[in-house]
Amino acid sequence: MLAACGSMSTASSERQCLARAMYFESVRSSDDGMLAVGTVVMNRRASGKYPSSICGVVGQRNQFAPGVLSKPMTEKKSRERAERVAGQVMSGKRHRGVGNAMFFHTAGRTYRFENMHYVAIEGGNAFYERRPTQTRYIPRNIVAQAGPRDSIAASGWGRTSIPAAGTFTRKPRPTAVAAAPASAPPMPLSIEEIILASNGW
Repeated sequence: MLAACGSMSTASSERQCLARAMYFESVRSSDDGMLAVGTVVMNRRASGKYPSSICGVVGQRNQFAPGVLSKPMTEKKSRERAERVAGQVMSGKRHRGVGNAMFFHTAGRTYRFENMHYVAIEGGNAFYERRPTQTRYIPRNIVAQAGPRDSIAASGWGRTSIPAAGTFTRKPRPTAVAAAPASAPPMPLSIEEIILASNGW
């Protein structure tokens, strides 16, 4: 199934591969969760860094859920939702919060990379871009506190990233002989601030 789907180029096979990625990679509880995964698949296809077909992107080794192109989709309502949303994605619909992100992982997990700039949490997944680390951090607990049905969009915030390890800490203070900083170090965003920012307030 994997090899066959990877080589097919018809619209129906591409749509099926997309639906499978969304079915197995989201909690299947919402259109938005599936749309977010579908947006990542399409971003990868368009990037030039991944295969040029949807089935090729989804079938890449160790990139999506094991058996994504071969396991049966046993939940009828979720399968129908995935197929419907896949049709919308094929017609050009995208998740605005995900934007150009090409990566995601299960919400609640943490990783030791400073270049993971989170843009949205949707359908049980945390979506991020890989960009050079900058100076304003979102505290690591944004991912840990978000439930599988939460939707937190962070696009447009500018300089954001997750600290490399542990919980959020301010940048090291200068030693006694060093001059005091001109301004206080950046503070983490609270969940309330995140929600306000995502609503444009």
